Amino acid sequence: MKKIYLFNKVIFVLILLILFTSSSFSQKTTKLEKEISNVLSSEFFKSCQIAIDVFDLTSNKSLLSKNEKLLLRPASTLKLLTTSASLLFLNDFQFHTSFFYKGELRDSILVGDIFVVGGLDPDFTSKDLDSVVIEIRKSGIKEIRGNIIADVTAIDSLFWGNGWMWDDDPFPSSPYLSALNINDNSIKVIYEPGFRDKPEIVNTIPKTKFVEVINNSVTKENKITPFKITRDWINRSNKIIVNGELSFNEKPGDVLINIFNPTNYFLTLLKESFEKNKISFNGDIKFSTIPDGVKELFIFNRNLDSIIVNVNKNSDNLSAEMLLRGMSLKYYGKPASAEKGIKLIDSLFTITGMDPKIFKVVDGSGLSFYNLISAEALTQVLKYVYQKKNDAFTKLYNSLPISGVDGTLKGRMKNSPLFKNVRAKTGSISGVSTLSGYLTNKSNHLIAFTIMMQNFTGSSKTARETQDKICEIIYNN
Repeated sequence: MKKIYLFNKVIFVLILLILFTSSSFSQKTTKLEKEISNVLSSEFFKSCQIAIDVFDLTSNKSLLSKNEKLLLRPASTLKLLTTSASLLFLNDFQFHTSFFYKGELRDSILVGDIFVVGGLDPDFTSKDLDSVVIEIRKSGIKEIRGNIIADVTAIDSLFWGNGWMWDDDPFPSSPYLSALNINDNSIKVIYEPGFRDKPEIVNTIPKTKFVEVINNSVTKENKITPFKITRDWINRSNKIIVNGELSFNEKPGDVLINIFNPTNYFLTLLKESFEKNKISFNGDIKFSTIPDGVKELFIFNRNLDSIIVNVNKNSDNLSAEMLLRGMSLKYYGKPASAEKGIKLIDSLFTITGMDPKIFKVVDGSGLSFYNLISAEALTQVLKYVYQKKNDAFTKLYNSLPISGVDGTLKGRMKNSPLFKNVRAKTGSISGVSTLSGYLTNKSNHLIAFTIMMQNFTGSSKTARETQDKICEIIYNN
């Protein structure tokens, strides 16, 4: 009888212990959900859709899911797919800009042609170009009696992504695409007030004859007409038009404008660099595939890692699109295309346990309004890369903006416990704001999270502030 009593007592204690443990776990989960539900009870979310997926990588358990399977526009968080796939599939792939010649070298004169082969390098600059030209001069060439011939057959002829907005021209965030890229396929226009009742002082960086500046502006004591710099994008022209007024005491400023036909922009800057570095050239600019029998002058290589950092830290759209086409080039050959590159994004979905047919991905940058993916998909990719425990995770993690420190998170989460504790990719297009990445919580657990918001008007300030608040709740739970 005593044994039965002791047995029943043990069972009773075990039941209480199980109930207590379950209750504590439930309360903790409910606390996180309740706090986030309170945040989402605002007027803003009566029309705005939200999807959240949060996973504790340290404990290997889901913390919160809300509308996680809902298909929404990812905006620039799509770059997490592009950069993750690139880290997994491109390996030691290099982006290059190559210079060759064919003909005869007679003392310091090249009697023949210069060939420039585009290898999709998205971060090539005027400074890089000048360094190449200096090397060409050091090789002994001081005059070129021939033509500059460009081979841009590495990619197809589609100069914009599928579903990009026509009225995003001439913003630099919507760059024209080429196998030969330079200065992010944009030009900087700098301005300052001139003399009273005279035009503003307007120049470009780099200085080039490729663009024509039409300056209709006027310096006034008190401006009335808004000052505006644009490009004649409606006619696909590189005429830069300056209208309006500046007050004579206003500070200098600058704007970035995208360039139509970046291939010709590159070649014009090359021709001008020859002139600047005292290499005589009077030939024409032509296009062709590189022939047999050419000799190497210089090859400018850029590794994958630096491009990954630029894509994620600065949300560089041109670099993201070149990564996508780089994957296409490696696995499918010339001409590379977005469509072929997306097959590698589909492979990423597959190896992470998802069905690529569920989603729609049409570009590498997230600019397109056609893209549709879920919060669950982004978090699943973050989980997969982390669980690989190799260089891919380290490189992805280090490439992401750090809260309050750099990149697109430099101005966010500075005065909160989240400072330096969030590494995440931001995303923003009209009516869309997203955030996805890694968070280290107060217990030093690494959390993978995705927050997607869609269907609001006006500024994305409320959406961003809500994302930051949700991250703080996750941090504290």
